[in-house]
Amino acid sequence: MRKRTRTTAALAVTAVVTAALGVPSAVAAHPARCVLEPSVPTTLPTLSATKLSAAIGDVPGGLPDAEASGALAQIRGTAGCWQGTAGIGDIRTGGDVPQNGKFRIGSMTKVFTAVVALQLVAEGRLDLDKTVQEYLPGFLPADYLPITVRQVLNYTSGLNGVGVPHKTPAWFFEHRYDHWADGSQLDVTKPLAFAPGEYQRYGNADYWMAGLLIQKVTGHAWEREVHDRIIEPLRLRGTSTPVDSSRIPGPYSHGYEVTKDGWVDVSSANPSLQWSAAAIISTPEDLDRFMVALFDGKLVPPAQLDLMFTVPPGTTTFDGDKDPANNPPAAYGMGLGSFQIGSLTVWGKTGDRPGYANGMGATRDLSRRLVFSVNTLHMGGDQPVRARQIIGAAFS
Repeated sequence: MRKRTRTTAALAVTAVVTAALGVPSAVAAHPARCVLEPSVPTTLPTLSATKLSAAIGDVPGGLPDAEASGALAQIRGTAGCWQGTAGIGDIRTGGDVPQNGKFRIGSMTKVFTAVVALQLVAEGRLDLDKTVQEYLPGFLPADYLPITVRQVLNYTSGLNGVGVPHKTPAWFFEHRYDHWADGSQLDVTKPLAFAPGEYQRYGNADYWMAGLLIQKVTGHAWEREVHDRIIEPLRLRGTSTPVDSSRIPGPYSHGYEVTKDGWVDVSSANPSLQWSAAAIISTPEDLDRFMVALFDGKLVPPAQLDLMFTVPPGTTTFDGDKDPANNPPAAYGMGLGSFQIGSLTVWGKTGDRPGYANGMGATRDLSRRLVFSVNTLHMGGDQPVRARQIIGAAFS
């Protein structure tokens, strides 16, 4: 059962954590001057306002287009600063896309969940080498091989999620307001996809399990732990864990789906299916603040932070066929992913929900940081071209 009442002890912990973090200064999220030129010498490519405006679609013939209704991007760091929006944020009012508007961050939620889990590891309340079966006896079938907490957090558990087509219009429109109980998103009637630790397979299943583990060892809802350990200490005023609320509170760019009857608003939906893997709502400024605190080691101690930036050695990505020789190399640490853009390595996370395709990423030294959201008009599918253009203009 989810506990909503905060105790005095929980508030005291939040106060202590806030003080210890030394909340990043407002300058990180609200620079006094946002200029393209680097503030210190850098080897990173110089930002081009012309290229960035074209990438985001803020040009004649840009957004809206057949792929997206709107987009926003924010770049911060000592290697240059830029921000912009394009397209339409609300077809009912004709409103623009708000620069710091809220959006459903989708699988970027996993980074928040990984932070909470690794804080619990640092506190000695979770053990990476203990098994799910030890923490949650009876939850998994007796014939499952042991699955460690480490394997859950680095996507190598082999667990399966329920196979609902939640990114297809027909399923979404029929089920968008359904409630899912915590843990019901996992399908434990199927055998494991592979022996735990054998491969890496990115997906929601591991992070639904991580949510259950967090709740088990703390006795609190996943939402409360994310709030008390991250949202409140960092003062992320635009970030929320909405539980069953289907609305996005505050200014936001609406997401739409193209149908035979025109654009249909898909912004409103119950996020309980996504839960600890993909349910959070946030803003560009909040996500940038979160990245700065995380990469700077203000959220997770060094030993645990290292695990977020470490891809399991010798592991390949499970591609579902019977030939391991053609598997791509693994690309994820705990929560975070490693993305190669030319010769540059960027660490971060992408995420999508109907109407939203987003990403946050940064160089390890934080000298260039990007947060973006594209309002897609066709749910599911590959990363939109617009998103790839924004990433390319920011980092290459």
